[in-house]
Amino acid sequence: QVQLVESGGGLVQSGGSPRLSCAASGRTFTRYAMGWFRQAPGKEREFVAAIGWSGGITTYRDSVKGRFTISRDNAKNTVYLQMNSLKAEDTAVYYCAAGPSLSTRRAEYPYWGQGTQVTVSS
Repeated sequence: QVQLVESGGGLVQSGGSPRLSCAASGRTFTRYAMGWFRQAPGKEREFVAAIGWSGGITTYRDSVKGRFTISRDNAKNTVYLQMNSLKAEDTAVYYCAAGPSLSTRRAEYPYWGQGTQVTVSS
């Protein structure tokens, strides 16, 4: 029902500010909450940020508050993650996910993209 493709990852200098994009296909996109998760080597996939279907409500994990901003443009079927002041610990594969309501839990998102690698170098 929903297909997701992430882009915008790559090698970024410490302190950099890349923006990730997630392009969605499917007629029900505007009624899905969207989330960003990340997974570092040897670590579990963890919640990063989420946004409700209307874009009016957002939530973030504590370690990215004030640095990352999630937004969506329903006319373009796209969700974004603006990342500022990147640190080495932000290095991970970043995944876009879609679910029926805003959540911080992986199990509540039935649709996932393939991920995009973000590597922070010094």
